[in-house]
Amino acid sequence: MEISDSSKKYFTKQLIAWHALENTRALPWKSEKDPYKIWLSEVILQQTRALQGLPYYMRFVEAFPKVEDMAASTDERAFRLWQGLGYYNRCKNMLATARYVTEQLDGVFPDNYEGLLQLKGIGPYTAAAIASFAYGLPNAVVDGNVYRVLARYFGIDIPFDTSEGKKHFAELALELLDTKDSAAYNQAIMDLGATVCTPRNPLCDECPLQKKCFANHNGLIAILPVRSKKTNVRKRYFNYLVLKWEDKIWIQKRTGKDIWENLHEPYLIETSQRTDLKELLLNEQLKNENIIYSTAKYEDSVIQRLTHQIIEARFFSLNLAKKPKINAKTGAWLALDQLKNTAFPKTVLSFLEKNLYF
Repeated sequence: MEISDSSKKYFTKQLIAWHALENTRALPWKSEKDPYKIWLSEVILQQTRALQGLPYYMRFVEAFPKVEDMAASTDERAFRLWQGLGYYNRCKNMLATARYVTEQLDGVFPDNYEGLLQLKGIGPYTAAAIASFAYGLPNAVVDGNVYRVLARYFGIDIPFDTSEGKKHFAELALELLDTKDSAAYNQAIMDLGATVCTPRNPLCDECPLQKKCFANHNGLIAILPVRSKKTNVRKRYFNYLVLKWEDKIWIQKRTGKDIWENLHEPYLIETSQRTDLKELLLNEQLKNENIIYSTAKYEDSVIQRLTHQIIEARFFSLNLAKKPKINAKTGAWLALDQLKNTAFPKTVLSFLEKNLYF
């Protein structure tokens, strides 16, 4: 569908006016010009809503005022601060980039889109955001909010998660960009999508674009934007054995290219379906550890939904009769007062907090 120049100009003019006069969304990074803090906020906001990410941003800024401070941190401290935010690979990449910028770039972030794109964990959206907000460069951000606003206003039915769709939306976003103040334009369209043109129950009566919005006039708000296919969700069953010996608990670090990499958890047996305690105690993996226990009982269960997975975690406590030699290479016996200094995935953390382990 061909979009007229006048329609594009109207869109940009209305959006900028709304931002200047009516956009009251206040967040600490919105007026920030320091590329380090903008980068930090954008990494945190990947896959995370602003209000959820806000306390994490404040926590990281307090702990690491400068990129050099983050670079000098231990992995464990950073992961502990990140705990509960999810998508932990972001934290891993963030540490790698902080160290690269500190050691290879003298603590200075690249001042151009192409250079930013070379940093670990930075994709087109994050590079455009830093380039625009920190340096005022004419790069348009394109995220879920932008897809939604553009698809609804202009009536675009090309699936946004296809190569064709990504290219189409990126080109249109660049054409609409106010190159004289790219930061204001980018902030405006993201804020409009986050507060007014929301996925469900948008506030159309408060929208500065309602007058000429295609979706609003054609009853397509619930349909646009279009996604190409439904995501397959995998169900996984994690059986955690809280192995207790004297005043200590066995805790191991997750390794390999799986969820929650570098975080910690109790002894784990993953099964293909829900398993009760009797079946679990007969599991071949557990038998190979030669674990001798005095009591064993079911404690609790926690379900966590990730983007492509649903994790059903069931927790069982075993009081051990003697200290076993566990085969896992990344584990250790930790006293209860050490748990609060250890980074856990949200699923495990919820259990530990609820059951007063710390």
